[in-house]
Amino acid sequence: MEGQSGANAGLRVGQSLECVVSGLSHDGRGVAQLEGSVAFVSGALPGDRVRLRLEHRARRHWLARLEAVLQPSAQRCRPACVLADRCGGCSLQHLELQAQRQWKRRQVVEALQRIAQLPYAEQLVASTLCAADGLGYRNRAILPLERRADGSLRAGYYRSGSHTLVNVNHCPVLDPRLDQLIAPLKHDLESTSWPVDRHLQAEGGLRHLALRLGQHSGELLVTLVSNHANLPGLERWAGRWLQRWPQLVGVCLNIQDRPTNVLLGPHTEVVAGRGWIEEHFAGVALTIGADTFFQVNTPMAERVVPLLLAGLEGLNSGLLLDAYCGIGTFSLPLAVAGWQVQGIELVPAAVERARLNAERNQLSQRCHFEAGAVGTLLAQRLVGAQALLVDPPRKGLEPPALAAILAAPPERLLYLSCDPATLARDLAALAGAEGPYRLRAAQPLDFFPQTSHVETLATLLRR
Repeated sequence: MEGQSGANAGLRVGQSLECVVSGLSHDGRGVAQLEGSVAFVSGALPGDRVRLRLEHRARRHWLARLEAVLQPSAQRCRPACVLADRCGGCSLQHLELQAQRQWKRRQVVEALQRIAQLPYAEQLVASTLCAADGLGYRNRAILPLERRADGSLRAGYYRSGSHTLVNVNHCPVLDPRLDQLIAPLKHDLESTSWPVDRHLQAEGGLRHLALRLGQHSGELLVTLVSNHANLPGLERWAGRWLQRWPQLVGVCLNIQDRPTNVLLGPHTEVVAGRGWIEEHFAGVALTIGADTFFQVNTPMAERVVPLLLAGLEGLNSGLLLDAYCGIGTFSLPLAVAGWQVQGIELVPAAVERARLNAERNQLSQRCHFEAGAVGTLLAQRLVGAQALLVDPPRKGLEPPALAAILAAPPERLLYLSCDPATLARDLAALAGAEGPYRLRAAQPLDFFPQTSHVETLATLLRR
């Protein structure tokens, strides 16, 4: 850092400095080396020469604001979205796609080396598997709503690190069939007298607008999220929307009356049409509700299926446990391929939908689903299983689930992860020096282009 000597010498909040950015943090912020410390700078890229302003000093680092890019990195590109520098929905639109994918692979490699202590990770982590252009891929959007004092309605995403709403009418990472709904729905909602109060600071009202698409079926679903059902004329508006968009199959109202960051509440009612869309996924038909978890990038999720089958190659098609199975997204295609699948899921509503999906595809004899704590059910069901697929949430395997696998490891383990750090933590136990497995391969998957998120499919063989 020019003009500085000694650790943090002369550094203070509000100070402007010029430097060259040296790296990216795990969440996609530029890393600038200071004397004896670092600064994290949203919007900055490795190789950028920038002017930054120090805004907050944490215990071991600074948070800084990007004031200007004085000399851009060779990897910097023009974002597809004019709001990219303000909206927190995408953190890497200014980084070329190839560089995004290289960086995501590096995130996986470094996590496996540093956390899992797997020195051979560099040789086992493949190049990031990705879609073509990184735009128009999202099949779902949940947009916070805000009504201003003049009655105008805003919908969009939060500015990074804040609750400030960035108003959008178009979003280039949404599938265009969803994107076309934003502006007209905002206009219609603005014309109503319905209150909007997403933080429940007054008397409540609308909180979010949720849109869902079956990318292969083309079916659309609109869901309003409110803390109450007192929305006069909602049925009339729902009927108009169904007439306006032939692909729209239903309008729902979700009640979320808790002051929480959880976007959807436990109760959803159908206002008009039906409360689910059909999607064609890897050769099966899935029904997906307004509050159903389903991967937001359908084509990339479909590419996982042949990877799973490749990871199971060499095994007889016996019993496979699918832990955190959701609505049967991967269970059903694996059953079609000949496996006897036992799905395990904590959420009873997801299990019920998985059973319906199995019946819909005439797979009820090959697919069975059970609701309950994953660790408890794994401990009861793992004995006799040839293979195990786990697709846990971002926090990774909870201790009871990890303990159950270590106690009765099946011959093959496929671990689909949405966080390299928690994957590496779990692999330290599963595939470390004392673990029952060896890591055969790790495949990064770019489910979320333009963001810092990366999924990984790890294939483990029992020693």
